[in-house]
Amino acid sequence: MCRNCVLLIPVAFAVAAAGSWKTLDTGLDLGIFTAPKKSHTGDSRITVVRIDPARYHLQALCAGELDSVNLTVGEWCRKHNLVAAINAGMYAKDYRTHVGYLKNFAYVNSGRVRTDYKAVLAFNPVDKSVAPVRIIDLACHDFRVLREKYNTLIQNLRMVSCRGSNVWSPQEKRYSLAALGIDKSGRVLFLFSESPYSVHDFIDIILSLPLSVKGAMYLEGGGAAALYLQSGEFVLERYGVYESGEHTAGTLSLPRPLPNVIGVDKR
Repeated sequence: MCRNCVLLIPVAFAVAAAGSWKTLDTGLDLGIFTAPKKSHTGDSRITVVRIDPARYHLQALCAGELDSVNLTVGEWCRKHNLVAAINAGMYAKDYRTHVGYLKNFAYVNSGRVRTDYKAVLAFNPVDKSVAPVRIIDLACHDFRVLREKYNTLIQNLRMVSCRGSNVWSPQEKRYSLAALGIDKSGRVLFLFSESPYSVHDFIDIILSLPLSVKGAMYLEGGGAAALYLQSGEFVLERYGVYESGEHTAGTLSLPRPLPNVIGVDKR
């Protein structure tokens, strides 16, 4: 298994130079961008999978709902015929329960709506009166109304406010990061950095890149952060590293089984 690398098969699928987009399929793009602020270890590159919800469909997959064992992102994709998967968010010590609110149709993984987790990813709309995917900002939007309009709701820590600003304070702690964003055209962004950054700096980076980020939420950090993408014969895997100190180079993490992921399949 490839860890912390990109598999490119065949050469025709090779990603263009860092800083550009590669279209893998209509509605599915891959971008690899060099961060304007360098990490002290790694390649300082941000991997972005851009998904058009008109062409691709998001799924919430939970081991608890499916009565299955935890799987790595690659295993989730292979088992459920997904194109891509990323962390659904942090989970509790039982290795099953999402730390924020998580509802998928009739299944409720975690029924507690946290007041400190101000971003809710909403998809699988009840009807066509609302966007197919959005991030509900609890500080700006009426969640009591909007929650009734979507079948799937996943609550996580907010990174970017509804006004487009960075809501995290600077901090010393740095680690690999997985995040999810929505751009100004309504496309979903799976965001990943293997190189360690503070969350504040990572947010500044994604806002500075040509991604047109409208909103974003934190999914996971450190060794549990993971991203998998497969389109035809093109395969990309990203796994996080632990960061234990300011000048520590980080420790490679093996793919970790996850209880809950956000998956992507083609409509």
